[in-house]
Amino acid sequence: MTTGHFGSVDEVAERLAATGYLASTAVATTVFLADRLGKPLLVEGPAGVGKTELAKAVAEVAGARLVRLQCYEGVDEARALYEWNHAKQLLRITAGRDEGWDEARTDIFGEEFLLSRPLLTAIRSPEPTVLLIDELDKADVEIEGLLLEVLSDFQVTVPELGTITATRRPFVVVTSNAGRELSEALRRRCLFLHIDFPEPDLERRIVRAKVPELDEALTASVVRVVGALRALDLRKAPSVAETVDWARTLLALGADTLSEDVVRDSLGVLLKHQEDIRRAAAKLDLDTV
Repeated sequence: MTTGHFGSVDEVAERLAATGYLASTAVATTVFLADRLGKPLLVEGPAGVGKTELAKAVAEVAGARLVRLQCYEGVDEARALYEWNHAKQLLRITAGRDEGWDEARTDIFGEEFLLSRPLLTAIRSPEPTVLLIDELDKADVEIEGLLLEVLSDFQVTVPELGTITATRRPFVVVTSNAGRELSEALRRRCLFLHIDFPEPDLERRIVRAKVPELDEALTASVVRVVGALRALDLRKAPSVAETVDWARTLLALGADTLSEDVVRDSLGVLLKHQEDIRRAAAKLDLDTV
């Protein structure tokens, strides 16, 4: 079963660009193949390179609902798949206390008492859906076991109700910052895409698209300085979003060049740790920060 949102690689690139997401050929090709083959897409790369934004852009151009499972340490089956509304079940049991248990049990494990979480919601959705499983590497490794049935068969088993299979497959995007190694079982079920920080030419195009008021010469200077910062040993390298924020900052300051004062005073837009700011100031030969 294919999802069929895109007719060609070029169409992917063009439609994503219309949302403001400028995709490389590798990104557009992998999105097209995931769509055509009906396979989940595993996207790895450093924080801030546009992995989550890619899922949002695909949902926008496909006219699809975005369902997001934000992963974190301790996320469990109840948060990812489903849980039962225990308070409502208890009320139902109390109201029907004269009933036999078999009758009550059949009732309280029905649809009325089921709370769908992101995975089940996406599987049951009758409309076009993009399922974003965001930052999976932050979750405990056990959560990957819950995903295998969803990613291979597009179905979820609820013991009390049986197996629920998708009538319309969601387009699945799994993102990871590579904080830990994901299992081979999960990787086998996905197409793989690595997104790194963009090449300077692409990043210039991104900044120009997001901040068209900034002239080309200053845009080129912004991208060049950000590239130099990323080459340093920083706790957190500036993301593409932070490059765009810096461009907007310069516009707000009325800067027409990257003077020493302007760079020094606005480094906090790009860098979020004091030791990174000090290291960058030394590298860029700024007097003080």
